[in-house]
Amino acid sequence: NTVMAAQMTDAHRRFLQVLMSNGITEGSEARKLHQHCCETDKVYYAHDKLDDFISTINSHLQPLFMQIRKGISEDDGRAHYAVVNLAETEVTKMASDYTEMELELFRKTMDLIILSENGFASSTDILNLADQLKTKKMKKKEAEQVLKVFVEDKWLSEKNGEYTLHTRCIIEMEQYILSNYQDVARKCNICHSLAIQSQVCESCGIGMHLPCVRKYFRGQAEPRCPKCNEFWYCDTP
Repeated sequence: NTVMAAQMTDAHRRFLQVLMSNGITEGSEARKLHQHCCETDKVYYAHDKLDDFISTINSHLQPLFMQIRKGISEDDGRAHYAVVNLAETEVTKMASDYTEMELELFRKTMDLIILSENGFASSTDILNLADQLKTKKMKKKEAEQVLKVFVEDKWLSEKNGEYTLHTRCIIEMEQYILSNYQDVARKCNICHSLAIQSQVCESCGIGMHLPCVRKYFRGQAEPRCPKCNEFWYCDTP
């Protein structure tokens, strides 16, 4: 006897539409949107019921192989929500928006970011890849444009000429990355989700997100690795 999924209302549909058009929505925005949708469509609203509200939508999205997923920004540890297509891998999803050449540049950039120590790749390193693409060599100017588009579309984010994966990208591609980079993709030792931007223990090699590092070491006299208890040599943020 399966429990009947709660009814979808206009408020749920409105919420889903906005989430889909945003690509990614920060937690406090999602909470405001939840309230707005319920009030607009005269649906019962309780401020602590966002998760239930979302799981109602998710139960109706299931047959469509879609899901609203929650993820954490590696920068500041804040929650974000994105609608994920479970039927397609990230590459097929992107394939409808980008050329084969652009996708190749993206995959190579992703390699650099994931294989790096701290989860960043410099624009210099990325642009050096542009003229080694198999599909067709890309001029630097052209590659710079493509990187800009990836940032606008929230697949990459950029800080002072260094690129990393955008929170949206991590939410949507977590499974893809964990299965395609099995040997190198790290999970954060604290929150157990994929860690791209992370600090790594010099002794045992575990990784932690910066916001998780901050929280974990907050009350400690000296920073020690949660796993091997050796001194944590990274500059703690």
